[in-house]
Amino acid sequence: MVVLARPTQLPPVPLAELAVLVDAQPEKKPGSVDISGVTLRSIDVRRGDLFAALPGANTHGIRFAGAAIQAGAAAILTDPAGGAAMSDVDLPLLVVADPRAVLGRIAAAVYGDPSRALSVLGVTGTNGKTTTCYLLEAALAAAGHKAGLIGTIETRMRTGDRWMSVPAQRTTPEAPDLQATLALMAENGVESVAMEVSSHALALDRVAGTAFDVAGFTNFSQDHLDFHGDLEAYFRAKALLFDGRAAHEVVMIDEQWGRRLVGPDTVTVSGVGSTKATWHSSEVSTKGGQTSFIAHGPAGRRLPVSLGLPGHFNVANALLALAMLNCAGVDVEEAAQGLAAARVPGRMEVVDAGQPFTALVDYAHTPAAVATVLQALRPLTDATLVLVLGCGGDRDTGKRPLMGEVAARGSDVLIITDDNPRSEDPAAIRAAMRVGAERLSAGQSGAVLEVAGRAEAIEAAVDRARPGDTVVIAGKGHEQGQEIDGVVTPFDDRELLRTALAGHGWIGGPGP
Repeated sequence: MVVLARPTQLPPVPLAELAVLVDAQPEKKPGSVDISGVTLRSIDVRRGDLFAALPGANTHGIRFAGAAIQAGAAAILTDPAGGAAMSDVDLPLLVVADPRAVLGRIAAAVYGDPSRALSVLGVTGTNGKTTTCYLLEAALAAAGHKAGLIGTIETRMRTGDRWMSVPAQRTTPEAPDLQATLALMAENGVESVAMEVSSHALALDRVAGTAFDVAGFTNFSQDHLDFHGDLEAYFRAKALLFDGRAAHEVVMIDEQWGRRLVGPDTVTVSGVGSTKATWHSSEVSTKGGQTSFIAHGPAGRRLPVSLGLPGHFNVANALLALAMLNCAGVDVEEAAQGLAAARVPGRMEVVDAGQPFTALVDYAHTPAAVATVLQALRPLTDATLVLVLGCGGDRDTGKRPLMGEVAARGSDVLIITDDNPRSEDPAAIRAAMRVGAERLSAGQSGAVLEVAGRAEAIEAAVDRARPGDTVVIAGKGHEQGQEIDGVVTPFDDRELLRTALAGHGWIGGPGP
């Protein structure tokens, strides 16, 4: 796991204080042991760290305690099973029934409760989290606030005249990494943080110990049922961000899921222009890759907004961002001016090599997201809408036929291909998508093709493209690798698309 860095200006915290915090009795007499950092990976242990040895799906973290001790761990947080395994080791232990549940609070305490020195804006929902956070970051900068970003693509902040950025390995970092990152941001003068909050992070207590200034909800649809089990459990995980842990709550209410989260003090947002919402839009216009609209807010406020992003769904994302900023006390008139500058890697990202058709890459990897992207591109397409799409392996199998169905319904040509098969048979994944695509009768669906290799599928899409067409490569977006049988090889849809275009003689335009 790569993190920005750890803070350097914090004093250590006595282990005894951490024990009191989580109502644990330290075993093996901690004496005057001080803790200066927290990690759950033995490879990252530094002298003076608390090593969190957690039970996992496949193994127990206590297996790596020896390596952690050799690296200088001062104490270990674990569960009773881990404690029993350490009975012969002379090192202070904190033993609790559910160490993951308390890890966030412990890490926050060690790193000085950094979220309380920041305005943390947390965004959850199935789709739109990443774009909303990039919009928040750009708007905060325009309003004169030094902002940090934590999300699916990267964790970053500006230091002086340069960006400090590391690629993300998960949408929301593990609790120790999150608290260390927030502390580093606070140490470097960051005032506000736009952060994606995943359902996994909420269910696994990764954001425990984090004080949110504003919580925002985008939308909800099927995803991650391999982890949550069913749609209701998935929604309950999302709803945890609205259990009182945020000072302000902002919710998109265009779906019944969002309306279930509305309380007496909730600020509501409508992306479809419902005047019943606290924030809504009018005069929406999309031309090429640009979108403009009027944002209507409380007390009759009207804000003209321009976006460098196409699609009505990005109007909803921008409205949510403005509503959240208003709750955080940011000057939204200044903030709105910054929205036009926001660019999101792998989200409706155009690859322009001078070709006479539109080619772009998007991360859409849920049925709802695919449908939304196709709906946004249809009015911008003069001729044929070509979609290249696959589904990830070792993930929610139930959405595969749904993906195939919405993709075939919304495109003129669907090329089913591989995504990240992981440990599964790629052909079986493609077959599941075809089941959904073939449910549709003639006239409901465009042409459906199957090309196994993703690079070959991208080449096939470019090869058949004609002037006025739109070619969209969906599912992987910003990702720069493809995982097959446990091996990740370099693979960037944007680069592969550019290579395919170059093979047809189009080599101009900016790079990704």
